[in-house]
Amino acid sequence: MLRKIGIDAIEVRKVQQLSEIDGLIIPGGESTTIVKLLTRFEFVDHLRERVNCGMALWGTCAGMIVIARELADPYPIPLNLIDISVARNYFGRQVDSFEAELHIEGINGDPMRAVFIRAPIVQTVGEGVKQIASTDDGQAVAVKKGRVLATSFHPELTGDTRLHTLFLKLAKEAQEDPRQNSSTAVNPSSI
Repeated sequence: MLRKIGIDAIEVRKVQQLSEIDGLIIPGGESTTIVKLLTRFEFVDHLRERVNCGMALWGTCAGMIVIARELADPYPIPLNLIDISVARNYFGRQVDSFEAELHIEGINGDPMRAVFIRAPIVQTVGEGVKQIASTDDGQAVAVKKGRVLATSFHPELTGDTRLHTLFLKLAKEAQEDPRQNSSTAVNPSSI
C-alpha cells in the first residue's frame, strides 16, 4: 500500500534501522509474538525514544494492542506509546471477522471500507487522544494523538490508500520536527 502512494517502504528488522525512517507501522499479526520479538531484539527503549522525538507510528490491529497503554488481558504487556486501553479479540474469533463502512475524521470522500479480523477495540482514551472513527454503536476503532495512529482494522486489505496517505503526512511532519536527531541520516521518503 505504501509503494502505491510512492513511499520507499522497508522492513525494519534491526534496531539501527529506526534511525533511518520517519514512520513505522506495526502491523496486524500476533501481538504477544510482536512484543516478545521487540523485547528480545532490544527495540522497546529505542522505539519509545524515537516516538518521543516525533517519529510517526501506526499500529494496526495487533499493532494497536502492542502500542496501547494497557490491555484488558494480562498478556502481552503493551509498550505504552499511546494512552488507550484496549480489549483484544473484542468482536470474536476468526470466524466472526467482518467488514464495515467507516467515516474517518481527516479523510475526505466516501466512507472507508474496514476489514476487522479478530479485532481489538479501544475501551478508553486518555488525555489528548482523539477518536477518529467508531462503529455504528460508538465503539472507538481508530484513534490518534500527535503522530501516533492506531486502528483496530486492517486498512492494507482494501485498495483504499487514504489512511496510508494520512500516515504519510504524519511521517513528513516528523522530518521537520526539531526533536529528531539532526546527525542521523534520514531518508525523507522512507517509512
